[in-house]
Amino acid sequence: MRDLHELPKLRDGLSYLYLERGRVEQKYKAVEFVNKEGRTMIPAAALAVLMLGPGTVITHAAVKALADNGCLVVWCGEDGTRCYAQGGGETRRAYHLLKQAELASDPQKRLQVVLRMYRHRFGQQLQPGLSLEQIRGLEGMRVRRAYTEASRTYGVPWHGRRYDRQNWNSGDPVNRALSAANALLNGLCHAAIVSGGYSPALGFIHTGKQLSFVYDIADLYKVEVTIPLAFRIVAQSTENLHARVRQACREAFKAHRLLKRILPDIENLLDLSAEVLTAGQEADSDSGRPEPLWTPPEHAARTATPADVVDSEARRRRRQRAQEGLRSGWMVRPCAPGVWNVVTRAGSPGYTIRRIEGGWQCDCPDFAQNGLGMCKHTAAVEMTQSRET
Repeated sequence: MRDLHELPKLRDGLSYLYLERGRVEQKYKAVEFVNKEGRTMIPAAALAVLMLGPGTVITHAAVKALADNGCLVVWCGEDGTRCYAQGGGETRRAYHLLKQAELASDPQKRLQVVLRMYRHRFGQQLQPGLSLEQIRGLEGMRVRRAYTEASRTYGVPWHGRRYDRQNWNSGDPVNRALSAANALLNGLCHAAIVSGGYSPALGFIHTGKQLSFVYDIADLYKVEVTIPLAFRIVAQSTENLHARVRQACREAFKAHRLLKRILPDIENLLDLSAEVLTAGQEADSDSGRPEPLWTPPEHAARTATPADVVDSEARRRRRQRAQEGLRSGWMVRPCAPGVWNVVTRAGSPGYTIRRIEGGWQCDCPDFAQNGLGMCKHTAAVEMTQSRET
């Protein structure tokens, strides 16, 4: 029988739903939207993001139901054009965020991510030796070319990307359509980011805002999705523009399979290893499960203290037990990249050991309590690896 925790996946869900001027309530462990036109059930378990526009009221029970189903709630402006606040995502593990923070904090690693993001936009390798300023210049040319081509294709006049954030209606129809479509794309990318356990604030190209990483990821898809969509909708008519943009975005997100693409694209852009991708899976199946405390690498220079001597002796005893266990028939079996199963006695399921960011994790009680960052089971994996090498 399959583990039911594997069933709900972001890539299998619906993209977003925008609501305004009504009330969201819980009903039958789901949620229901109530307005003057009647009552409508919302498929919370299959929805990636619920956007609440002006005039919406939501109950405490409905928020809890949406959170339990991994549906991101975004409180936004009319037609989804502004983001005021957002809820949390479904995952409870933080290893993806820790890796994202490491990459964003190291200038050299960050530059490599930035270059991968630009290569993804261009869809090809960049000429060697280009500076970041030159690459950004090429990116600006690519985007301006996309606007020009969309204008020519759909016969919509284009005078540049111009809008007044303080006066929404001052923009021409195509600029308003672009803003509305991009806001919806941002919401979808935001939902995917928090669903994958990343921070929307730790951007690489964009920086300094709580949604910097959202803007980084959304920019990957604008030329492909929202720019031609906005020009096409305006070419058809300027009547009821924002509602038609929302409907067209929903169809375009499905046609371009964005929910299936965003998280794999992030994994490739951040160049995440298999051990990072699989780390902390137990936290999603048991949200109350404690994770191990941080331990500095063994090779880090430290001043010897009585506590260090005690730790060293404790590590030695556990390695000795691992040696004795391996001689007496312990089984060390690889399960996946960076994951092993150690069976210490016949008929038992054993313990799961993971290699995470240069450290170890084991689900045995001793590992959770000793604060050493290792146990006899991790030592057994190390010894087995050493023998194989």
